[in-house]
Amino acid sequence: MIEVDGSSGEGGGQILRTAVALSSVLGIEVRITKIRAGRSTPGIRAQHLAGVKVATEICGGIVKGAEVGSGTLEYTPGKPKSRRFSFDVGTAGSVTLVLQTVMPILSFADGNVELRLIGGTDVKWSPPVDYLRLVTLPILSRMGFKGNLKLVRRGYYPKGGGEVEFSSSNVERLGSVNGTSSGIARDIDLLSYSTGLPRHVAERIASAAGTVISDAGIAAPRVTLDVSTAEQSSSAGCGVVLFSNTDHGALVGADCLGERGKPAEEVGTEAGRKLVEELGSGMFLDRHMGDMVVPYMALADGVSEVSISRLTEHTLTNVKVAEELGGVRFEVNGKVGEPGSLRVKGLGFSSSK
Repeated sequence: MIEVDGSSGEGGGQILRTAVALSSVLGIEVRITKIRAGRSTPGIRAQHLAGVKVATEICGGIVKGAEVGSGTLEYTPGKPKSRRFSFDVGTAGSVTLVLQTVMPILSFADGNVELRLIGGTDVKWSPPVDYLRLVTLPILSRMGFKGNLKLVRRGYYPKGGGEVEFSSSNVERLGSVNGTSSGIARDIDLLSYSTGLPRHVAERIASAAGTVISDAGIAAPRVTLDVSTAEQSSSAGCGVVLFSNTDHGALVGADCLGERGKPAEEVGTEAGRKLVEELGSGMFLDRHMGDMVVPYMALADGVSEVSISRLTEHTLTNVKVAEELGGVRFEVNGKVGEPGSLRVKGLGFSSSK
């Protein structure tokens, strides 16, 4: 059994998610201690617990300490199985954080897996569902990951009630990913969405984001509006996701979630500025994808090397957990808060092992 210090590095729920994911794939027992020890409300919270429970059921694993407030969790994985699963994360618990936990596992199940999740699709402190759908999955597909994410209904804080369907096919091995510069933006897509709000909210968000991008000398974005009535969701909210393909094959994203009292123009402007900053870094991956790709790089076959617009504590913490469980060694260049790069020779893990 490998012991992981849950208070190290960034010290948040990401350690738990990554440790459980890699433990499940590699068949390694793990004991995570001091979970979120430095937080104002230490221990496992409901949103972290959901990912553990979903992973445990998919793998037929055994878990101890899986309760809210627990500071220690022991996890013994089984083999991930191919079948249909359905889970209610609870209120506005993030379905995308649950998917972050289980997506690496699903790749190495013994066949196709279908997963239905109910909870929050667009909530603070987690990637919005459209970032996962439009940025994360296309990048992972280049590594051979076979996954599809369908948004059925949006759910926002505090009521949640959103629904997604995720399906995946197993792979023998994941391939490496390589890219050291973003190149020049070929096109930009903008998805502005709102639920239970007047249509002009989504339109104003899109207009403000587009203005920032155009003022930066980048081509005007292609705009898609996703406007739903209150009857189509149990909660109201709005937000925007931007992404750009470049001539070097990079796919860079940015997003911003609406909040009560935050003008639509501010939401759009913030997202536009984020994308301009990401593209201006000249790096291959945006800061969020630089964090999320780490477990896949560790499992992949061959040498992966990527540049990242900004190294974050989340990225370095993920690297540390991947090294502890996978026995790989990442070469990290750069400082936290600045552009950097990651390089690693992956395990070449095979689903037939």
